[in-house]
Amino acid sequence: MTAELGHISLILALFAALTQATLPMVGAARGWSDWMRLATPAAVVQCTLVAVAFAALTRAFILSDFSLAVVAANSHSAKPLLYKVTGVWGNHEGSMLLWVLILALFGAMVAVWGRNLPPGLKARVLGVQAWIGVAFLAFLLFTSNPFSRLAVPPLDGGDLNPLLQDPGLALHPPFLYLGYVGLSIVFSFAIAALLEGRVDAAWARWVRPWTLAAWLFLTVGIALGSWWAYYELGWGGWWFWDPVENASFMPWLVAAALLHSAIVVEKREALKSWTILLAILAFSFSLLGTFIVRSGVLTSVHAFANDPERGIFILAIFAIFTGGGLTLFAARSAAMQSGAAFASVSRESALIANNLLLLVSAAVVLIGTMWPLVIELATDGATKLSVGPPFFDMAFTPFIVMLAMILPLGAVLPWKRAKLGRAMRPLWGAAALSVALGALVWSLNTGGRMLGPIGTVLAAWLVLGAVAELGARARAGSVPLGETLRRLAHLPRADWGKAVAHAGLGLLIFGIAMITAFETEDIRSARPGDVIEIGGATLEFVRVEQVAGPNYEAERGVFLMREDGGAALTLTPERRFYPVQRMTTTEASIDYGLTRDIYVSLGERQRDGGWAVRSYHKPFATWLWIGSLVMSLGAALSLTDRRYRVGAAGRKTQAAPPDAVPAE
Repeated sequence: MTAELGHISLILALFAALTQATLPMVGAARGWSDWMRLATPAAVVQCTLVAVAFAALTRAFILSDFSLAVVAANSHSAKPLLYKVTGVWGNHEGSMLLWVLILALFGAMVAVWGRNLPPGLKARVLGVQAWIGVAFLAFLLFTSNPFSRLAVPPLDGGDLNPLLQDPGLALHPPFLYLGYVGLSIVFSFAIAALLEGRVDAAWARWVRPWTLAAWLFLTVGIALGSWWAYYELGWGGWWFWDPVENASFMPWLVAAALLHSAIVVEKREALKSWTILLAILAFSFSLLGTFIVRSGVLTSVHAFANDPERGIFILAIFAIFTGGGLTLFAARSAAMQSGAAFASVSRESALIANNLLLLVSAAVVLIGTMWPLVIELATDGATKLSVGPPFFDMAFTPFIVMLAMILPLGAVLPWKRAKLGRAMRPLWGAAALSVALGALVWSLNTGGRMLGPIGTVLAAWLVLGAVAELGARARAGSVPLGETLRRLAHLPRADWGKAVAHAGLGLLIFGIAMITAFETEDIRSARPGDVIEIGGATLEFVRVEQVAGPNYEAERGVFLMREDGGAALTLTPERRFYPVQRMTTTEASIDYGLTRDIYVSLGERQRDGGWAVRSYHKPFATWLWIGSLVMSLGAALSLTDRRYRVGAAGRKTQAAPPDAVPAE
């Protein structure tokens, strides 16, 4: 009966979403306050009903209810409890239910926390959000029902894909969906603003925290996915420009542009049309990513489905909301024009350059991801094309280099107009030290690889530039130390968050540059007793032993690692076999360090009696995760800014209609 309760809850949630999508929108158009207020309880009811359905599916997985098709296909009675729970979203149907739950959750949060929103704007935002919910609830019920019963349940299930039975993948999808789906509320705010024909600083202040939260969750989700690929797939890589990776990276780039653009609207009430367009595009890229992952048009190691019918349904959703949003934007964008003027050298101009570089970067990733599909369609399947890392590395990297170069300068430029020489004064020391550090790396670099020194200069420029900006804001060196510390303590948390996030990007760039320029690899057939030299460390291959896991059997290699004459450490890479799915996975063993990782993976047994062994020395690989964490902390710090916790500033309502967005 629990499954039937979940199914009924989804049907009722669809009716609640339809109510939320229609009556409040009519009320906003007619000025009927009672109808507008219906949006809040409808959003809460819809979220509650979807949560009940999600809880019912989770219970079915925990209890191994194999009468449900999705449980029978993606679970097994011998699977550990953690992976029974994460199996809920480790498949197409369950992950779409999680998608819909987060969609409803964001609507409910706006309904509950948006008490300071004008009634008309709130009703329209929740109405648009509900229409998205209607579309995906219909998709779930008509093409991907997670509560479909089997006439003859099997004695046991088919188990979850072994690659997904991992703690990193337990957290990766929820965070990623919080970011993906979080951009829907930004889209709803943009469409609501177009319907009202009004965008101002207050609107930007309401939108920025939601954009920031979505970007934060996307950052954490992408980092977790990269970390999982690093240690789980056994290839030694952390980013493969896989279509599914790109599907989450594109909205991340556009959301980053939107964050910076919204600052201009909030501070100067400029770039209104551009900001609305970015909000539409950010969610459009999320919908496109959903289509890529679930339609089967592009293959990936962790795509969910290969079903043309589902792909067509999602493509229709993408066309309706993206096409409808862009059409409305074209019709109403003239009303969003701003008369604010600024010079070519100003913070506004720097933020525009930032936006353009991020958008072009996203376009490069989009072209590289979709081009194989375009060629295949153009040639009726006769030509198969693969776009790999060389294209992305060459086409994408220059724009990120330019972005890193302008970020510290853009952060210190005054609004409206600036003098470049004067603005650079607090940054000259950071620039000189950055170049010196790059020269030091170059002098130590005997391989002729310039990526390391260049990456060091950019990373130091971002980190030291962020420090210099905070110092300039606190007038360090011009006032006593106590006064400087007092000023730093009283800086808005959003300013601290911006500096921390920019510094995190610098740390990430440093890790990427070091691991790409100086990584060493050893691939060989090794026997017990062999010694492998890698990155100044020695790996002694001791033995291979048979071990049994809860739902797998494994061949475990035992290696003794010694470095600089220190004590031996044991590394134990495994080659696991999952009998239910008849699938083998590679589990790498990694000795993590602040300046290097020693990475070992065990492959198949060779004809000569040896074992395929991959070993890597990865300098500063840990800085990839440190940089991602610091960026996330910067975003979280900004979210705690008092301006976003208490809402927009006081409103001027004298000349504004009751449901209009007030100006600051």
